[in-house]
Parts: sequence; C-alpha cells; structure tokens
Amino acid sequence: MALSDDAVGAIKAMILDGRLRPGDRLPVEKDLATTLGLSRGTLREAVRALTLIGVLDTRQGDGTYVTSLEPHMLLASLSFTMDLHQGSAELYLLETRRALESHATAQAAVRLHESALTDLQDILDRAELLLDADPLDHDALLEHDRAFHRTIVQAAGNPVLSSFIESLSGQTMRARLWRELADDGAARRTLGEHRAILAALAARDPELARVRAAVHVAGVEDFVREQLRAGRAPLAGQADHQPV
Repeated sequence: MALSDDAVGAIKAMILDGRLRPGDRLPVEKDLATTLGLSRGTLREAVRALTLIGVLDTRQGDGTYVTSLEPHMLLASLSFTMDLHQGSAELYLLETRRALESHATAQAAVRLHESALTDLQDILDRAELLLDADPLDHDALLEHDRAFHRTIVQAAGNPVLSSFIESLSGQTMRARLWRELADDGAARRTLGEHRAILAALAARDPELARVRAAVHVAGVEDFVREQLRAGRAPLAGQADHQPV
C-alpha cells in the first residue's frame, strides 16, 4: 500500500472519530505531518486525492478545510466518471438507474407530500404545452423531464440515493435526447409514461409506482440497445443539448 493511502486513511480516521468535523480547518501541514508520522510530500498527495473526491477543500491563501461532506459533493467525481462512459457502457448506467429510480419511486409513493404531487402535475402540464410548440424545444423538454424525476427521487427522503441517481441522470438524459431526435413520437410517449407514474404516486401505490418507473427507464434502454445492435452511434451534437 502506498504511503499516500496511509495518509488518506489517517485523515479519514480523524473525520470518523470527530477530531475533524465538517467545516473544520486542517492543522498546518507541518504539524499534521508530524502528528501522522508522515512526510509533508506524502501528506500533500493525500490532501490532493481527498480534494478531488470532495472530502477536502483547499482555499488558496487560507488553508484546507473539511467540506460539508454532503452526498452530492462526495459523488461529484462519480458523475464525472460516468460522463466518460460511451457505447455499450451506457446500457449498464441505464440498468443501474432503472434499479435505483424504481426503488426511489416506490418509496416516494408513501412519503411524498401533497404539495409534491401538485408540483409534479405542474411540470407535466408545462411539458405538454412545450410538446404543442413548433419548433420543439428539446432542451426545455429535457429540463422538465429532469425536474420531474428529481422531484420524485427527493421525495423518497434518502439523500444518498438521490445523489446517486442525480449522478446517473446526465448520461441517461443524453440517451433520452438521442431517442427523441431519432423518434418523433418519443417525447409524447414519455409524457404519457410520466403521467402514469404520477397516477401511481397519487394513488399511494408503491408497487405500481415501482413498475411504472422501471418500464419508463427500460424504454430508453431498449432504444439504446437497438441502436447499438444496428451499429449506430449517438447523434452528433447530442452533448450540446444536455441540460445543465
């Protein structure tokens, strides 16, 4: 094991046992290296590694701090990694999203507030207006799509699960755009599937919500699988339409 791995483990232990808490400033490099019994060079490597994954935040001229350690920060590097996957690997991302999001949707069916149901209905009503516009604004439709799914997942009440799914959403949204541009009827079918999911949520039926969410994501999986089998790559310019 590299010495930098030991240093990472030592800083992790300090966070776990409460010697370092979210928002705390790390001791100056010389003192911390002495405390951990490591060279300053090894400590710097560990700090760089922990900064890359969102555990530490190095501020020029101010020092290094423990971040808030919120799940969305710790999973930011995962989102970057997923964006690098292309081709058949995208199917694995969709499969993972299907498993996670169907579970989250089932949880949301018994946990979401009435106000969330109203918000979801408003999102779908606005999406329907967009579908009637000419030309079709794919960016706006995708943003409504993302808002719909984000509202549901957040209602499940599990911030770690929510962060995982959000990390997956960028890559799977590109697959969704790919299908929309290749299939004129895909956007309206998506709206119908969203309305079916909302109906299951409104009925407070977790199993029905789970199935409808799984079927919804599986539709994109099927499209990507067929395109790859036919030797077609994602449409050019696809990434330019990805919602921020």
